[in-house]
Amino acid sequence: MTNLLFPKDAQPLKLYWFELSGHAHRVQLMLSLLKLPHEIIPVNLKNAEHKTPNFLKMNPFGQVPVLDDNGFILSDSSAILVYLATKYDPEQTWLAKDPETIGEIQRWLTVASGPLLNGPASARVGKIFGRDVDFEKAYLITKNLFNVIEQHLTSSTYLVGDIPTIADVALYTYSAHSPEGAIDLTPYPMIKAWIKSIEALPNFIPMKSS
Repeated sequence: MTNLLFPKDAQPLKLYWFELSGHAHRVQLMLSLLKLPHEIIPVNLKNAEHKTPNFLKMNPFGQVPVLDDNGFILSDSSAILVYLATKYDPEQTWLAKDPETIGEIQRWLTVASGPLLNGPASARVGKIFGRDVDFEKAYLITKNLFNVIEQHLTSSTYLVGDIPTIADVALYTYSAHSPEGAIDLTPYPMIKAWIKSIEALPNFIPMKSS
């Protein structure tokens, strides 16, 4: 069964994607959760395909993911999550409608672009791609971030209330794959339970492990 809001005569969405990119996986996961017909177009970052002229026409920043929705091109994973939830969520729960919930979700999207990126995501990049990373700084950021999330989840099933939102999608991948950056999740039982709850969602799709 496909998404009820997706036009029957429309072409599948195209996702320009790299298999080990957590940012790309966020969008892939959202597409799957929303049951949207889509085509995955691999972009080999190791061969610098994201820096080619054709790709830079779609995203001048030279980053995955990029979404092509029947000619509408959008980059940045958080922006794409907002777009997909706004346009294609039949229940309007992934983003919500009331300003208070939307504000809370936006706060977590900012966390995904800040502490999550500079903490567990940075440590993972350093370990699996051998990049020059200040691991001490990344681990400190991760510890502070995970302590906050752990405490937050003691009173909330998901990051914003008792149903999943795009906030959970935005933070899931790099949190779940943080052990690839030599980060131990044992001290964070609430985070581990939250990760399992995301993985139990209908149409969940995992990201390849490094």
